[in-house]
Amino acid sequence: MGYQEFTIEGRNAVIEAFRAGKPIDKLYVLDGCQDGPIMTIKREAKKNNVLLKFVTKERLDQMSETGKHQGVIAVAAAYEYAEVDDMLGAAKEKGEAPFLFLLDNIEDPHNLGAIIRTANLAGAHGVIIPKNRAAGLTATVARTSAGALNYTPVAKVTNLAKTIEDLKKEGLWFVCADMDGTTMYDLNLKGPIGLVIGNEGEGVGRLVKESCDMVASIPMHGNIDSLNASVAAGVLAYEIVRQRLRG
Repeated sequence: MGYQEFTIEGRNAVIEAFRAGKPIDKLYVLDGCQDGPIMTIKREAKKNNVLLKFVTKERLDQMSETGKHQGVIAVAAAYEYAEVDDMLGAAKEKGEAPFLFLLDNIEDPHNLGAIIRTANLAGAHGVIIPKNRAAGLTATVARTSAGALNYTPVAKVTNLAKTIEDLKKEGLWFVCADMDGTTMYDLNLKGPIGLVIGNEGEGVGRLVKESCDMVASIPMHGNIDSLNASVAAGVLAYEIVRQRLRG
């Protein structure tokens, strides 16, 4: 699958993209611009829950590839987002207990791509990311996932803690990765499970952590104090895989 460029520049092009239902991740608009087309674009962004950033002309000029941005650049998702229900449906179809990854504000697209790749290899049924303060499905993510984005669905939700509460009603248990947790080998990670991985600097947010049933830590013996988010996801995912295989 080739990776075309995913920025859309110019007022008409951006309005058309919204009207065609293209999944847009972020919108950069010239600060202080109030004319008709820009107001239309802002309305569409609001309606579609798109992250809006007001920036200077210099910033837009820097980002622009055509030199004709007219005060607006949209960053479109490289792939369509899935629905959480589809992931549960896929697990059911395969006769497997649901296994989902939930990522709390992973901001580095390389990490996001690597985690999607791990999710695919570990047999997870999908990855859930929050709408705000997180990387979306950009070309970099697609490349880093090494094709996994074609097979592993990714859903975007407004509120991760609420999504966890909803999924608990579907019978899922949630485990989050944190330094102060119980050693992962001492936890029962079988059955329908959601693995929650936090952001590179701050870890899992307080509300999300409080929603989890278990907190797992990875035993470490080195001289540094933490693992990269995508490596931590891989280590924990494979402990879940090991326990699932043992039945």
